[in-house]
Amino acid sequence: MIKNLMRPSTPRMLLTASAITWSALAANAFAQGIDMSTSGYLVDSGGQVVKNQYDLCWRTGYWSPALAIAECDPDLVPKPASKPAMPAPMPMPEPMPKPMPKPMPKPAMHPTTVKVTLSADTLFDFDRSVIKAEGRSKLDDLVGKIKGVNLEVVIAIGHADRIGTDAYNSKLSLRRANSVKDYLIGKGIPANRIHAEGRGEKQPVKDCPRMTDTKRLIACLAPNRRVEVEVVGTRTK
Repeated sequence: MIKNLMRPSTPRMLLTASAITWSALAANAFAQGIDMSTSGYLVDSGGQVVKNQYDLCWRTGYWSPALAIAECDPDLVPKPASKPAMPAPMPMPEPMPKPMPKPMPKPAMHPTTVKVTLSADTLFDFDRSVIKAEGRSKLDDLVGKIKGVNLEVVIAIGHADRIGTDAYNSKLSLRRANSVKDYLIGKGIPANRIHAEGRGEKQPVKDCPRMTDTKRLIACLAPNRRVEVEVVGTRTK
């Protein structure tokens, strides 16, 4: 069923700091020994909070103001009550430490974020979720760029235009994101590092005027049919 093509679509800002769903990441957290049962934020294998390119923390589905931490939401963390100052105890003399051998320096780890927006017209035909040859070539380029990166998470988010119902567009965008996920798994990226999510028509990047020509409307709305892939990890230099 085709929705009313005459209604305008209101552009909204892309929110890259969206919550990562628990079901897609719980297996990875468990394998790394990270307890997310009471955590409001996504953490990496080293227990550090994962942030996007805007330095915003990723919230989980368990997040609530009561789980806020100072690193991510300082305004929501209650301030500790001040305590009267206690007199400092007299310092005890410390024994002279024995000289320790200098440890070998560890290689420096540099945070890396790679974000690529792939046009759905490049990846898929209109109203389809099967990746085209040109789309596979774009994904191969992405895989080449992230070689040597210690991956924490790869996020694939699918989007759709306003043509069709909300429910249909939500499912279509998720199918496209899952197609990208399956292709990346086939290229050697671990499945438990990839999270796929569909946003439907909720986050357009282009608004088009009212028009009765369906082909012109489809062409105008092409930028909204896209898949965004963000890679978060560290690279040794």
